[in-house]
Amino acid sequence: MNVSFENIDKVSGMLTVKIEKSDYQEKVEKALKSMRQKAQMPGFRKGMVPMGVIKKMYFKSVLAEEVNKILSESVYNYIHENNLSILGEPLPNEEKQTAIDFDTMEEFEFLFDVALAPEINATVEASDKVDYYTIEVTDEMVKGQVDNYAQRKGTHEKVDSYQDNDMVKGLIAELDENGTTKEGGIQVEAAVMMPSYMKNDEQKAIFAGAKVNDVLVFNPSVAYDNNEAEIASLLHIEKDAAAAVKGNFSFQVEEITRYVPSALNQELFDEVFGEGVVKSEEEFTAKVKETLAEQFAPNSDYKFMVDIRTLLTNKAGEVVYPETILKRIMLLNNQEKGEEFVNENFADSIKELTWHLIKEQLVKANDIKVDQAEVLEMAKTAVKAQFAQYGMMSIPEDVLTNYAAETLKKKEQVEALVGRIVENKLAKALKEQVTLEPKTVTLDEFNKMFE
Repeated sequence: MNVSFENIDKVSGMLTVKIEKSDYQEKVEKALKSMRQKAQMPGFRKGMVPMGVIKKMYFKSVLAEEVNKILSESVYNYIHENNLSILGEPLPNEEKQTAIDFDTMEEFEFLFDVALAPEINATVEASDKVDYYTIEVTDEMVKGQVDNYAQRKGTHEKVDSYQDNDMVKGLIAELDENGTTKEGGIQVEAAVMMPSYMKNDEQKAIFAGAKVNDVLVFNPSVAYDNNEAEIASLLHIEKDAAAAVKGNFSFQVEEITRYVPSALNQELFDEVFGEGVVKSEEEFTAKVKETLAEQFAPNSDYKFMVDIRTLLTNKAGEVVYPETILKRIMLLNNQEKGEEFVNENFADSIKELTWHLIKEQLVKANDIKVDQAEVLEMAKTAVKAQFAQYGMMSIPEDVLTNYAAETLKKKEQVEALVGRIVENKLAKALKEQVTLEPKTVTLDEFNKMFE
């Protein structure tokens, strides 16, 4: 067997693999013997079918399988042993490759087109000035987050008079044209509703300041803008019947319930940040501000890496690629989308490839590695962030570990976590190698940078 590589130019080459009979003969014979031992045919005992019959039936398929195994191993080993930096997989040559005939040939030659990664010289230096944007944590943001925590930990309390967003419970009764309870009309006991959800402001106003035991008159059809689903739900009737409901109803208020946010007390502080972490309203507010700043920090690093990408791709200039081979690879990976898709998206694909190659160089130059413990910690951080969305800031370590362990059972999630760790380490390393130009911006200003 002989494997050779010939450079066509700086970014492409041809890999040639020559396989002789001696390379595969022993493996083919061994495979055929194994098949004979298992073969069952009428007229022969198991394992006693003549080898000539076995060869006639299976030789070609066994030969093809063994040659393909040798071919795959040879290509893989050559690329790795010779440190060829290739893009995608080698593709069968479409011009010089001769037809392979396993019926008549004993020696085989395979030709592959290989796309080589171009040499890109793009490094950062102290003379490179890069803006670093810190998102300002405003008092309004802090207050909003404090209110959010208090709202999440609030309680429902019974009150005497109605205010916006209160919930009322009572007896609903259909009225006739004279304003009295309609005989045989619709009645709902212990009906619950929130007038603030009504679509009509005049109907909402009927409930303003209402007290327990008051009897109010409202029109469900007007209140809910003829929404049959909402009317049916309120009156406990079928949706089809709701279309016919046009008149007034009385509502006798039996109970008014208000959702009252939690007081800013030690119980709330412990619930949000853990027992004893903060001990006063001032400390709580300061901790909220600190937490918001920490949550914004990854956004700042993300923007920094976006700007680093622009800096380095500009430094790299126009990079030459083996476009014909790469388009074939892209088409192979997107066969169902066709050549039009490849042509429309090739330029963007090349931009992504250039940044991928630059980033690989940066990772290698900065000796960035990721171990299992770091992946577990990142998984726990991701789980903690998910809990935080629901106001759960203080999660027991064993709970975090169990959730993280479940996350690590999924390969695609592990790959995503590794990618985040690499990105974080790379951002940290590069921030020390360039000259940062600190800038403080509002959240709106920051978001507009990505529009």
